[in-house]
Order: sequence, then C-alpha cells, then structure tokens
Amino acid sequence: MEKRRKPNFLSLKHLCFLFFFLFLFCFSAIADDSDILKKLSDSLKPTPSGWSGSDPCKWSGINCDASNRVTSIDLSSKSLSGSLPSDLNQLSQLNTLNLQRNKLSGPLPNLSDLAFLREIFLDTNNFTSVPPKIFSGLTSLQILSLSDNVNLEPWDLPQDLTQSASLVTLYASNANLMGSIPDFVGSFMSLQDLRLSYNNLTGPLPSSLAGSDIRNLWINNQVLGLSGSIDVLGTMTQLSQVWLHKNMFTGPIPDLSNCTSLFDLQLRDNRLTGIVPPTLTSLPQLLNVSLANNKLQGPYPGFKNGVNVVIGDTNNFCTTKPGPCDPQVMTLLTIAGALGYPNSLADSWVGNNPCQSWTFITCDSQGKNVTVINFAKQHFVGTISPAIGDLTSLRNLFLNDNNLTGSIPESLTGLTQLQTIDVSNNNLTGKFPGFSSKVTLKSAGNPLLGVDVPRNTDSGSGSGPSSSKGQSDGPKNSSVSAGMIAGVVIAVLVFMAVMFLVGYKYYKKKQNKDFGRVESPPRNGKEIARNGTAGSSRNGYGGVATELNSQSSGDNSEVQYFEGGNVAISIEVIRQVTENFSEKNILGRGGFGVVYKGELHDGTQIAVKRMESNLMGTKGLNEFQAEIAVLTKVRHRHLVALLGFCVNGHERLLVYEYMPQGTLSQHLFDWNENGGSPLTWKQRVSIALDVARGVEYLHSLAQQSFIHRDLKPTNILLGDDMRAKVADFGLVKNAPDGKYSLETRLAGTFGYLAPEYAATGRVTRKVDVYAYGVVLMELLTGRKALDENLPDEQSHLVTWFRRVLINKDNIIKAIDPTLDPDEETFGNICTVAELAGHCTARDPSQRPEMGHAVNVLGPLVEQWKPTRHEEEDAYGIDLHMSLPQALQRWQSDEGTSTMATDLYSHSRNTSLGNTQSSIPPKPSGLADTFNSMDCR
Repeated sequence: MEKRRKPNFLSLKHLCFLFFFLFLFCFSAIADDSDILKKLSDSLKPTPSGWSGSDPCKWSGINCDASNRVTSIDLSSKSLSGSLPSDLNQLSQLNTLNLQRNKLSGPLPNLSDLAFLREIFLDTNNFTSVPPKIFSGLTSLQILSLSDNVNLEPWDLPQDLTQSASLVTLYASNANLMGSIPDFVGSFMSLQDLRLSYNNLTGPLPSSLAGSDIRNLWINNQVLGLSGSIDVLGTMTQLSQVWLHKNMFTGPIPDLSNCTSLFDLQLRDNRLTGIVPPTLTSLPQLLNVSLANNKLQGPYPGFKNGVNVVIGDTNNFCTTKPGPCDPQVMTLLTIAGALGYPNSLADSWVGNNPCQSWTFITCDSQGKNVTVINFAKQHFVGTISPAIGDLTSLRNLFLNDNNLTGSIPESLTGLTQLQTIDVSNNNLTGKFPGFSSKVTLKSAGNPLLGVDVPRNTDSGSGSGPSSSKGQSDGPKNSSVSAGMIAGVVIAVLVFMAVMFLVGYKYYKKKQNKDFGRVESPPRNGKEIARNGTAGSSRNGYGGVATELNSQSSGDNSEVQYFEGGNVAISIEVIRQVTENFSEKNILGRGGFGVVYKGELHDGTQIAVKRMESNLMGTKGLNEFQAEIAVLTKVRHRHLVALLGFCVNGHERLLVYEYMPQGTLSQHLFDWNENGGSPLTWKQRVSIALDVARGVEYLHSLAQQSFIHRDLKPTNILLGDDMRAKVADFGLVKNAPDGKYSLETRLAGTFGYLAPEYAATGRVTRKVDVYAYGVVLMELLTGRKALDENLPDEQSHLVTWFRRVLINKDNIIKAIDPTLDPDEETFGNICTVAELAGHCTARDPSQRPEMGHAVNVLGPLVEQWKPTRHEEEDAYGIDLHMSLPQALQRWQSDEGTSTMATDLYSHSRNTSLGNTQSSIPPKPSGLADTFNSMDCR
C-alpha cells in the first residue's frame, strides 16, 4: 500500500510546483508590463495626467484584461513630447495604441510581433524615422494611421505589412513616402481605405488593385506625380471616393459604370486625354467631379442636375456645351483612341473642324474632307483603327516608323480614293487585305506581316521600304533548262538510294544490340551516387551528387548511375531511338531544351528532354539536378515517371515515360487549331482529380514533402485514356515543416503565382494550391490565366472569375460554351467553381490543403453505387460467416493451410528473393520509397 500511495504523493508535489511556477510566470508578465509603462511614463513630457500610483492598470488611458495585462493605451491629443521606448512590443497583449495628435519625436516604436495589436494611431506627430521590421508579425492589424509625420526620413511601405492580411485602413499621407505603390497593396482582402496623399510616390497604379474592395482611394498631390493609366479603376467596383488629382496620369478615363457607389471623383491636374465616357455622367451616386487641367476631348460632358462639376478651361472638347461632335472629329478621335489618345494629338486637335489646323491632318481644297493622315515617325503605340475606313475621302495614310501592332483592318479596302498606305517599320501581323491594283502598299520592316498570305508585300530588304502596286508581282522568268532540272532530280534520286543502302547495312549491324537501359557500368564509368553517400546538391536535395556538374569526355563517360530505381542510359541508345535527335521527332520546346520522342527496341515509347549545360547556365543545371532528385524519391500514378538520364560532355538528357496525348494546354486552348474536339466535362473533372492527387502526394503523402512551384496546363500531360500526370519538376523545392514558409528566388509563371509569393518571395504549399485553383478556373472557362487579347478587366482570369462567383447565376455565362451542361452537370460545375474560388483566396490561410480538393472532386468522378444483392457471392464469400470460418474456407480453396503463417513470416523474416509466397515481387525499377500511399 505504501508503494501505491507514493506516486500520488509525488504527483501532488509536482502539481504544487507547477502552480508555483505558473504564479511566478504570471507575476513576471505583470511586472514586465508595469516596467514598460513606467519607461513610457519617464519618456513623455509632461507626464500624462492621471499617471500616478504603482498600478498602471489604474492610470488614465490604460486598459488591462482580467490578468492585468495591458490591452490598450490611449494618449491622443495630450500635447505630449519626447520619444517612445523601443520595447513597446513587449506588451504582448496590446490591442490598441493611440498616440495621435501629439508632439512625439524620434523613431517610431518597434511594434513587431504584437500578434493581438489591431489598431495603431501615430498620426500628427514629429517622428523622424521608421525602424526596420517595425510592422513584422502584426497578424491582427486592422488600422494603421501614420499621416502627418512630416519629419520622417524618406521611406517606402515595407514588405512586412503583407503579414497583416486583415488590414482595413491604411493612412500614411504627408509622411514622406517615396518609391512606387507596392503591388502587395492589392493583396489585402479587407482593405477599404487607402490614403497616401501628399508624398513623393511615383510610377503607375499597381495592377494588383484590379478587383480589390477598396472604397476610399486618396493618392492625390504627389511631389513628382504618379503616372500611367487609370484603367484599373474600372475593375474596383466598391469605390466610393477617388482622389487622384495633382499627379501625372495619362490616357483616357476608363468605363466606371460598375462603380455604382462612386460619389466623389477628383481627376483634376493630370494629363488625361480622350473622350469622357458617357457612363460617367450617369453614375447614380455621383455628387462631385473635377476634370479641370487635363486634355480631355470629344463631346462636352453633360452631368445630371445636382452634380458639382469642375471642367476648367484646358480641356479640348469639341464644343462648349453638351452636344454631338462633327462625324469626322469623332472618327479621328476613335483613331486616336486605338493609339491610347497621345498627348501630342490632344494638344493640337482643338475645336469641331479637323480641317482647321489639326496637326498631321490634311483636307481637300474646300476644307471639308480629310484626305491625308500623316502619323509617320511619331513613336505611337497601339493598333490601326478600323474607323479609318469611315474617312471616305482619304487618299494617303502614313503610319510608318511607329510601334504599331495588330493587323491592317479590312475596312481600309473600301476606301475608293485611297492611293498610298505606308505601314513600314512597325510590328504588324496578320494577312494583307485585298487592296485594289491602284493602291501602293509599303510594308517593309514588319517581319510577321503577311507571312501566311504574301500578297501586296514589299520584297525590299534594303534601307528604305519598297512598294507594290495592287497584287504582287508574278513569278519571274526562269532561264533554267528542263535538262538541268532532270539532271538534278536524277542525282538526288541516286544519292537517296545510296543513303538507303548505307542505312540499311548499319541497321542490320546494330539489330541484335540491346537498345534498353545500361544495367552495368562500363569500364571507366563514373558513379553519381551509391548507397546514399552522394554529396548534397546546390538545390538542397539529398542524394544528388555534385558530379552532375562535371564535364565528361569520350563516348564512354556519359554512362552514370543513380539510386532509387532510375538508371543512366547510354547516349548512343538515345541517339538511335530518336534518330539522332531528328527534327521530325520533336514533341515540344521548353525553357532549357527540346523534347524528342523515341522508341526502344522492345516498343517502349519514351520522351527525351535534351539540354546543353554550356548554353543553359547554372539555373538550367540546377533544374536538371532537381528533376532527378525529386523523381528518384517519388513514384505516383499521377506524376510523370523519370525512366533514366544521361550526362555526356555538354549534353544533359532526361528520359521520361511518353504521354501520347500531349499537354492539357493543347486540348484546352488549342483544340480547334489542332483539328481536335473540346474536352468533355467528365474528362475535365477527371483531369482535375488526377492533378489534385498528384500534388497531394507531393505535399503530404510522399516520404519527403515537396512544392512544385510551376503548376499549369503546359506541365500537365495526358495519356491515351486522357488521364493526367503532373510533369516538369525543375522548380520543385522541399516544403518546410508546419506552416513555416521558405524564402526562395521567385520562379514560376505569371498568372499562376500566388500573390503572397509574388510579393514576398516566400513559398509554402499554398502557392501550389493557388496555381491549382487557376487551373480549375481554366478547365471551367476554357480561358487562359492571362489573356492580353481581352479587355483589361477580363484579362486576368482569377480577378474576373472572383467577380463571377459573387452571383451563382453568373457561372453559367462564364463557363466554356462547349460544355452545354445539363442540370446535374451544372451542379457539379458550381461545386468545382466554389473550390476554385477557395483555392485562389488572397489569404493563403484561407486556401484548403490538396487533400480537400481530392475529397471534393472524388465523388464527382467516381460515384459509388451498391451492387445487386445476388452479386455478393461473386468472390465466393459468405458475409454471414465468422472471420475464422471465412479464413478456413479461404485456406482450403487455396490448397494450403499455412498461408497466413507464410505471409506473416514473409513480412518479418524473408526477402523477396527467397520467399515462395504468392505475393508478387516488386516490379523492377520501382523506387524504394514507393508505398501504399502512392496509389491514392
């Protein structure tokens, strides 16, 4: 009994010690808060009223929680001076810090790692500097106000702010900010108020603002001025108040018809050009508009009654009151619009008659009709507007020596008076329109123009553009005789016959050689890794030796070995099966090499990625190492298998299993051009599930955890059964443990990069989840992640699709028209659309793990149905039998009563090579890391 009571006594003693240490910890924490507040009190002049006594929780403006931890400091408008202690961040429970409207100086206090801090008010003081890492770890921050600190040294918004994902209000006006508005500003999902006025910010508005929920945007009165277009405003549908005045913005006012809450728009004192969109004048909530001191054109805007409008006298509207412009004026402005409404045109195109001193414009002798447009050598950027076809009296059009893109509009062929069109030295593409024979077309210096249909084109390659009249010249007379042609043909035939005989003889000589993998090292062969003792690679993967970087010489030195079931393949074998890297066997081209198709002697088809290390540089070598390192550690039915590799001199070759249906991109975006058919919904959702399973395995089911970093349709390959496998592992990184992120060089493809990765360079598994969500959106819509051919508000798929998801009724309009779903299929589409939205959440913590995607998509692909009752005996099993009875029956059917024992002893004591068990051996070449989880 004594021995039984002793543990109870010891447990009680330990419990007392535990309570004692907890008491000491709490007392220490309280003492720490008290010490920090006393330091704060000593640093402030005068001492705040009501700050007396030994208990700071009773001081005026101080709030504490139940455990006497300081949660709030409010000393606003107390006429306090002095500097703040640097260790305020030791008040670990602080929620609010309000020191605004005082005379405090010195550096801003270090507030890093205050995880509960929600509100910071330090505006209207005399602070002098912003310490590094001041805002690091403020994960609960919602309001940051630093405005009117005019004595701050020049600083820019720090990257640490990206950790404050819940930020709602950011005020830093008149605070000596410089640089550009960082792109990460648009990644704050909750941001509603952004005030950065009266600073020295430059550069354009960040594209990440597209689709953001910002309501009040104040960035006016910059010293030098922000620049570029303001098109992004058209996608910010929650805007209420916009102050952009006193900057250097250019281009037109965008269509703001979706900004139905906008009531105050200040655009004065910029360099805006173009036509005021009619939709602006009809916005339902609009009360204040300022357009003064710009170069706006077109009809004078007519706003409804009750709107306070400031127009000014610098704009070049065609009339002085609302009303239509002359048709030729509107046509010329449409032409200017295709060029982005250049300032040079806005300055000189004044009035309602283009024949009255409009630069670059010439009219007929009556001064009524435009006959010449001369935009030559003006450095214009944009496209040729089809509206030119409306100028029926046009005779000469000079657009040469600019930076124009796109095609020559077909509408120009209807100009009956046209004599000359000069588009030379631009970047035009497409076919030549069918101009009449009297039109002289000059087009030299456009290498991609008329490639498919070489009509009306110049032959000129000299210094100046050549011209052609109407249709192109016919073939020139040939002086080559028929006899010479016949002689050449006969010589070619004889040469081909000789080459055929030589090739056939060579083939017979090599016919009995083994074209398979090299299974034993040749003499002088080097070994890259053996028994897991290879050196570490520069990519940080274990098991990849640095000998991969060595340059071998001779034909025998290319044969290398690697552990994990993947072996080296002779360069001679690869040359033979790819027909010496024949052009006809090219499957595709990547960033660091060409992929060839090959076929081994046993009929096995392979894909060979060929890279040359002296051309691809260190980055390419690292990716070569990474592919080997990853694919020798993982095996999964939805990851493309690496069959082998070869290092020979400057050659670096990787040999994969062949995927006959090519990439998902070809079937999703290029099916029409390739003469195929669109993917069905069943195929799309099956592909989505396959990819999810492959990435889930990389993230959490393999023995090591990996991040792919470049998931996109071109890296998803399809087999004959249209089942998918993830490929291209050159950018893969080991995933950090837990929720920690890994800082790395930014890599991947724009459109698929998660916003936090693009902003910070720090990567977690959630960057793959984001890219996977983009792929889901592409499968749903048939649209690319980035499509520059679409309007700006639609070109970024994720931003556009987020707006679609706001209303379920929009989904049917947004999906690929080729799907044409029934009611059940549409329900599944909505499920996948919702999953895509979650995967692309701006906040990475709101994105699911890949296992969730597998669980969502699995039932949509593999819908389980119970079998008929009479099928239960198909395997000879009576479900009503007890387990021992079933085992005995099974043993008797197998003809052995020792199977269970054999299985047990096999798993514990025997190797695959010695056992006589019925368990099949592991297939050759299967990596040792393969386990049951690979089969999900």
